[in-house]
Amino acid sequence: MTNDERWNSQYVRLMIFMTRQARRPSKYYPKERSMFEWFRQNRRLFQRGQMSAGRAERFRPLMEKAEKLTHTNQHSYSTGAQDLMRENAMHCILLLGSGGREHALAWKIAQSPRVRRLFIAPGNAGTNQVGFNVPLRVDDFGGIRWFVLKNHVTMVVVGPEDPLVQGISDYFRNDALLCHIPVIGPSKQGALLEGSKDFAKMFMQRHDIPTASYKTFSRDTLAEGIAHLRTLQPPYVLKADGLCAGKGVLILPSLSQAEKELEEMLGGMFGAASDRVVIEEFLSGVECSVFVLTDGHDYVILPEAKDYKRIGEGDTGPNTGGMGSVSPVPFADAAWMDKVEQRIIRPTINGLASEGIDYRGFIFFGLINVDGDPKVIEYNARMGDPETESVMLRIKSDLVDLLEGVATQTLATRHIEIDSRAAVSVMLVSGGYPGKYEKGFPITGLDDITDSIVFHAGTTTTDDSQVVTNGGRVLAVSSYGTTMEEALTTSFRNAQKIQFSQKYFRRDIGQDLKKPLPPTTSQ
Repeated sequence: MTNDERWNSQYVRLMIFMTRQARRPSKYYPKERSMFEWFRQNRRLFQRGQMSAGRAERFRPLMEKAEKLTHTNQHSYSTGAQDLMRENAMHCILLLGSGGREHALAWKIAQSPRVRRLFIAPGNAGTNQVGFNVPLRVDDFGGIRWFVLKNHVTMVVVGPEDPLVQGISDYFRNDALLCHIPVIGPSKQGALLEGSKDFAKMFMQRHDIPTASYKTFSRDTLAEGIAHLRTLQPPYVLKADGLCAGKGVLILPSLSQAEKELEEMLGGMFGAASDRVVIEEFLSGVECSVFVLTDGHDYVILPEAKDYKRIGEGDTGPNTGGMGSVSPVPFADAAWMDKVEQRIIRPTINGLASEGIDYRGFIFFGLINVDGDPKVIEYNARMGDPETESVMLRIKSDLVDLLEGVATQTLATRHIEIDSRAAVSVMLVSGGYPGKYEKGFPITGLDDITDSIVFHAGTTTTDDSQVVTNGGRVLAVSSYGTTMEEALTTSFRNAQKIQFSQKYFRRDIGQDLKKPLPPTTSQ
């Protein structure tokens, strides 16, 4: 029998077997083992582009049939991921994103002995120090596909929200060549928790998760929206339904301003993101960010944090992407966190599962402490920024081990260990941010930093290897301390050493947790 005849014989045998399994599932007996070894070997050749054109054309339907067969089993994806984890004890990981969050994630991932190689796309001047930057946009799914296959990537970790809302997890699972590669991030439907404020509110209502009361309005119901505003007491909370890079929430002190802004939002202030606007009850309290990592059934709770959104000290001025963060949060004690878990985290995880929403990744619960009770302000489908720059410091466990648990749906068997020290992050931003600002200013003093970790956010490197500013939020100076005050002292000291034109940072990060201040109004 020739090689081609043997290949064709195995192909036909496996196709018949898969067809039988699809109709009437049975156990895999030892006599089929050789067929599966043949399939694995040829799958690798196919994925690496090392199979002849003729065989590849014939093998493709077999890959598709195998995918359909495994999708009949609710554990198919995790089973395929388990096979991949066993075959690749040392990972090649692709991390998507370019901000301070991604540098912090890359810093933590690179510490794992399970990682052989780490790529960051597109990355920044800091991520290049712990991995290899790749010039790919996070929404270039075709380019990401090509890179993943060419470089034998075994896991994709998604940092920002845009590719999640656009459906990168679904893209991988619906591709015969990518479906066995785990993506740490929810399905497109799961990402609607962040991608649509209206969807998130309806989800919380269905599952009795405490949140502010609300109503949603569109251009066609503008008059009804204005009438609704007139039934409320100030301040007024308006939220664009879609993604606005953290800037789609307005808190307005007067009815006339609220009516004007509602009309402008529905008129296209934030583009399609504000085609619908959520008008929400204002909640008075102190905010807290809680994070979990879930495999869709089980979860681990990561360290909580508090971030500071307003540009000005004393929580004044417009909202930003975040000016700093601290962890732990003093009022988030065991009793309060138990309320969070029982009233919010578990109902969310169970609600997603009961609705058949595939969610494997991070969930960010934006909470507010109202007279000792937690309520949800928002969900995010990824880690927060700048909270990640504090939270990653406090995770002592191997993050990649936890990510493997997500990929294989074995998170219940994994353990997370939390550092008892405080961790803080102070963000250095460009002058003019969050409005117009200039880029390209040289950054100096980075080599003089001691006792802090500087995570890059808006930076890039010139042809002569000079690190320059490349965004509104430029650098996050993160530090440990026995106390929050000690950690902040270290970060502020090092923030002074770093220089670039028009640098600005808030010097009151954490001050509201030291003494009583008026309630936050960032919502």
